[in-house]
Amino acid sequence: MHLDFLKYLSISPVEQLNFLVFTPGVHKKPYTKSSKIKQIQLEQDSGKSLHDNELKRSLVDLNRAGAPLIEVVFEPDLEDGEEAAALVKELVLIVQRLGACSGRMEEGALRVDANVSIRRPGDPLSTRTEIKNIASVRGVAGAIRHEIDRQRTVLENGGRIVNETRSWDAVARVTVPMRDKEVVQDYRYMPEPNLPPLRVNLKSKQETRDVLSVPLIKDMIPELPEESRSKLIQDYSLRPEFAIQLVNEPVLLKIFQDLTVEKTRNPTKVANILLNDLLTVLNKRKIDASMCPLTSECIRELFDLLVQKRISLETCRKTLEELLDNEHLTPSKIIEERGWFLVTDEAVITKMCNEVIENNPKLVKQYKDGKVKVLRALLGLLVKHSDNKIDMSLGAKIMEEILKK
Repeated sequence: MHLDFLKYLSISPVEQLNFLVFTPGVHKKPYTKSSKIKQIQLEQDSGKSLHDNELKRSLVDLNRAGAPLIEVVFEPDLEDGEEAAALVKELVLIVQRLGACSGRMEEGALRVDANVSIRRPGDPLSTRTEIKNIASVRGVAGAIRHEIDRQRTVLENGGRIVNETRSWDAVARVTVPMRDKEVVQDYRYMPEPNLPPLRVNLKSKQETRDVLSVPLIKDMIPELPEESRSKLIQDYSLRPEFAIQLVNEPVLLKIFQDLTVEKTRNPTKVANILLNDLLTVLNKRKIDASMCPLTSECIRELFDLLVQKRISLETCRKTLEELLDNEHLTPSKIIEERGWFLVTDEAVITKMCNEVIENNPKLVKQYKDGKVKVLRALLGLLVKHSDNKIDMSLGAKIMEEILKK
C-alpha cells in the first residue's frame, strides 16, 4: 500500500536537514552540510521475497506485512559516502529522540537505499544506480564509496553505466547487480482508498479530532541532535569534534551530562575520558557504546580519582578494562586490590629521586653542565624505578629541586 503524504501535507522544497560531517581518521575537522527533503511517503510493508539461486526457488516472507513505515527522499545534495553516512546517522538520532523507532539498522528498524551517479564539473548527472537495503551507517559510506569508484572505472574504460538496482555485499565490500531498470518496472502499488485526508492547522495551537495543530506538535518535540551539539559547544566550550561524537553516542552523552551537572568538573576533561579512553576500551572489546555496562557513578568515581592525582592516566585506562570484567566492583576497590594508587608522600618520592640520581652520575653531570634536556631521561628512569606509582608532577618538581642544589 502506498500513500503520498504530500497530497495532504505539502512540504516546501527548501525544507532541509542540517547536520555536521566528521569521521575521525577521514576528516581533519567537521563541516556543516544540508540536504533538501524532496518528499515523504507513508507506506505499509508488503513482505519480501527470498531467492535461492542454488535450489532455483523463491520464498515469500510475510512476517512484516502490514507494518507501517515512512520513506524520506532527499535531493541529490551529497557528494560522497561519508556525507551520506552522516545524514543517515542524523536521521537515526532524530527518530530515537522522537521515540518513533529504535533506529537500530542491524535489526531492520531503518534501512537505506542510495542512488549514486557521477559527473564531471559542469556536466549534468549521469545514469544512476540504486543500492538497496544498506543495513548500517558505515555500510552506507562503504557502499557509496565503492560504487563511485566502480562507476568511475567503467567510464574511464569507455564503458556505459547501466540503470540498475544493486545490493551491498558487506563481507566482500562490493556492490553486486540485482536487476536492471532499463525497462520501467511495474511494482503494482495502489492508493489506499480507505485512508482519510490528513488535515493540519499550521498557524495556531488549536486542534480538534479531525485537525492536527503543527505548532502544538512542535512544542512537544524533544531536544534534537543539532540543538544538543550547539549546547555542548556553547555552554561547555567543547570542540565541535567532541560535540559530534558525544551526540552520536547517547549513552556517553548521558554520562557526560551526569558528570558535568554539578559544574565542578572540567567538561573537556570529562569528554576526553569518555571519547579517548572509555570508547577506545569499548571498541577494543567490540562492545557498542550503546551497550556500555558502566554506570555514571562508576565513571564519576574513576574520573575524580584521576583529577585528584590519586591515580595515573595509565591506571585509569587499566581500571576501565578491569571494570568491564568486574562490573560488581568499584574503581577504588579494584585500584586498592591491585596496589595502583599513586604515592604522594614527598619523603618517599624524594628518596626515589635520590636513588635515581645516585645510580646515574653521567646523566646528572650532563644536566649540571647545561644539558637540561636530560631531565626527561632522568624522569623516565624515575617512572621505571617507581613502577609508575608516583605522582609525576610532584616527582618532576622534587627531581629538579634536588638537581639544582
